[in-house]
Amino acid sequence: MKDTNYSINCKGKLINIDMPKIMGIVNVTPDSFYDGGKINSDLELLNLVETHLKHGADFIDVGGYSSKPGAENISEEEELSRVIPAIDAILQRFPEAIISIDTFRSKVADEALSSGAALVNDISAFNLDAKMPEIVKKHGAPYIIMHMHGTPQTMQNKPSYTNVTSEIMRYFSKKISLLQEYGINDIIIDPGFGFGKSLEHNFKLLNDLEQLSIFDLPILCGLSRKSMIWKTLSVSPHEALNGTTALNSIALTKGCNLLRVHDVKEAKQCVELFTKMRTV
Repeated sequence: MKDTNYSINCKGKLINIDMPKIMGIVNVTPDSFYDGGKINSDLELLNLVETHLKHGADFIDVGGYSSKPGAENISEEEELSRVIPAIDAILQRFPEAIISIDTFRSKVADEALSSGAALVNDISAFNLDAKMPEIVKKHGAPYIIMHMHGTPQTMQNKPSYTNVTSEIMRYFSKKISLLQEYGINDIIIDPGFGFGKSLEHNFKLLNDLEQLSIFDLPILCGLSRKSMIWKTLSVSPHEALNGTTALNSIALTKGCNLLRVHDVKEAKQCVELFTKMRTV
């Protein structure tokens, strides 16, 4: 495995991610595929964040727009009404929390960063909002760019690739060049498991994950309870924790630097065991 030396600047705080880090998912949505509708009050929100932090989350990823296949396309105003109060509540209770805003809309990112979020997690890599790099640059925020085929509403309509890994690498090459022209260098790449990809595409991509190290940028993997796990194992998303742990472990050995997960405690154990193996 290639040695790395990665760090990102989160609101003046330098975060070294040479050793893998964990991003805990906080969906303030009614319709996310696994945890939609679970947060209905500030108390439930803060209890989840407290659990994530206690179990070792390095980042808290707040999202107000469900990106499951076929999800409803809500308004920008509705998304803002979900995420901004959540960010405010989290930072009032946990001022040291490092919050990522999960959005593809530049206005939402702008207001979230102004409210105290530290980085942007964009599933569309500014395909759905060309103004996003301007906002990222304005705030000096790290930027997570993901590969997605189409939109959340269309992405699973028979996705097709000649070679999924090669096409995603070309995609990232173009995106990274454009961002560097903007002067944005704190970039994290996410291959987008489950976003416009069949089961075979997802497993091919995981098998080839080391190839993404050619960009010399941190790699985020969002495998948590995805359909590539529960469909393969013929279980439900609620029964997919063991499969998630297995694939997270594989991803770490193939160069993943950041795990985005629903279950922080189990992901932290993966990281601790991987770190032990790597350092003996």
